[in-house]
Amino acid sequence: MAISMTAAAARHVRNYLDNRGKGIGIRLGVRTSGCSGMAYTLEFADETQPEDLVFESEGVKVLVDPKSLLYLDGTELDYTREGLNEGFKFNNPNVKDACGCGESFNI
Repeated sequence: MAISMTAAAARHVRNYLDNRGKGIGIRLGVRTSGCSGMAYTLEFADETQPEDLVFESEGVKVLVDPKSLLYLDGTELDYTREGLNEGFKFNNPNVKDACGCGESFNI
């Protein structure tokens, strides 16, 4: 079981943490939401929780709770720029379907 990041995503996270002046990495998870059932959660982490699973990719720690890992195993987190839009992209091999707006998915 693993979560990975592209070099672009890791660079973005490292830059943000440096500017923020604190933090150990990024916390990735899922929650029930949207028309397809699940949505990603993403936040900067200042500390690990006892239940966290920690993956390191490109020198950045990715923290995931065990329940979310069931939905996220094998996911690659990327950071992309397309025209005026930029943001994180989740390359999750477990997704079977996603809603039209791209905000939620199901497995």
